[in-house]
Amino acid sequence: MGSIPTMGFVVPTRNRPDELRRLLASLAGQSRRPDQVVVVDGGERTVEDVVAEFPTLAIRYRRIYPPSLARQRNVGMQALDLGVQIAGYLDDDLVLEHDALEAMAAFWAQARADVGGAGFNIVNHPGKMHGLWLKSLFFLESRRRGAVLRSGFHTDIFGARETMDVQWLYGGATVWRREVIDRFAYDEWFEGTGHLEDVEYSYRVGQRYRLAVVAAARAHHLTMPIRRDRNYLLGKWEAINRMYFTRKYPELSVLHCYWAIFGQMLMNAGNGLLRRDPGLFWRALGNGVGLGYLVTGRRLRMGGTLK
Repeated sequence: MGSIPTMGFVVPTRNRPDELRRLLASLAGQSRRPDQVVVVDGGERTVEDVVAEFPTLAIRYRRIYPPSLARQRNVGMQALDLGVQIAGYLDDDLVLEHDALEAMAAFWAQARADVGGAGFNIVNHPGKMHGLWLKSLFFLESRRRGAVLRSGFHTDIFGARETMDVQWLYGGATVWRREVIDRFAYDEWFEGTGHLEDVEYSYRVGQRYRLAVVAAARAHHLTMPIRRDRNYLLGKWEAINRMYFTRKYPELSVLHCYWAIFGQMLMNAGNGLLRRDPGLFWRALGNGVGLGYLVTGRRLRMGGTLK
């Protein structure tokens, strides 16, 4: 068993003071508190007053405007003290269970040198195993948990019963070895909310280091639903950003990705019909438009937010 490392976190936020307050309260109530927190604010309304409510946390405040999740994460890491040995990213709508940081620190105290990143275990998201046979047909899902498929689509990692090695990590609940942070930055091609920027980053790191989800480091992701008028944007992101990720890595297959995006479009439309959800129809339309852009050779870069 090695020594317990110093631990810091970057929290990007935008116009969600209540969610940020809830996250900071969960950090302040940990059995093992973080050594530093950097809040990177991209909102129209600043949250300095919320930060000031938590004097027991060593918080550094930064502001980035206009907001961009990838840039906010990069700037936040640059603001962390050099003495922080492992550094992570937390979404502002995350809540950690009381001993989550203690469990994460214990994992890193005994981790081998080839481990580069670890994720908190998000326990309140349902798995994606329903309709597995159909999703597998389109290379959208697999029984292999935490995998990145040849199509560029990633499989489920949530609700781990035991610590497991994975090929990708969810960006808003991760901790990285400091040498990884110093060596790798988020790809700022992903603008705005940055759909799939976390899959790209963690998969890139995972080509040189082992990644794991720590079962005992439990967290709850209390995300707000996507605004109905943003489903069309999300649909385009699902196609265009996915193909951008797939094309970056030669071991992934562009043809598999096209087939998977087509399948995703069909499933969004089918689920929209079954659930009588117009938002899913708009998302399917966005998938189709994005697929059309890709087929005709238009490579777009889109910003925006979903909530």
